[in-house]
Amino acid sequence: MTKLGEDLGADMKAETFLPDDYRPAEDEPFMNERQLEYFRRKLLTWRTELLDDSRDTIEGMKDSTRNIPDIADRASEETDRALELRTRDRQRKLVAKIDSALRRIDEGEYGYCEVTGEPISLKRLDARPIATMSLEAQEQHERREKVHRDD
Repeated sequence: MTKLGEDLGADMKAETFLPDDYRPAEDEPFMNERQLEYFRRKLLTWRTELLDDSRDTIEGMKDSTRNIPDIADRASEETDRALELRTRDRQRKLVAKIDSALRRIDEGEYGYCEVTGEPISLKRLDARPIATMSLEAQEQHERREKVHRDD
């Protein structure tokens, strides 16, 4: 093995074995190595899909920049483009939240509510792996926001 290979090996963490059919369960220790690896992989896959979609959109937009003489067709194309750009912006923000969740995994904070410090339910994390609050804290947060909006 080359020196470079040895250096890479020293920096890489031992990979946690995860069966393909693994799902986090309530009867195992919360945020154990397997659960953390499950969520890490889920987040990385989601991030890759978003970035691939984004690249495809950018390529598509480059290809479609053409002069359209019909004003209605041009307006329609501009509307489609604006919608696509808004979608990409939402996805960019989502990638930032995914990156933040991956950081929390590395720092040992993933899976715990940032408000109460209590564990976030595995069902909630499986459905929304970027969640930072327990369902109860999220609902309370949304109720407070609604009250302030209604003022």
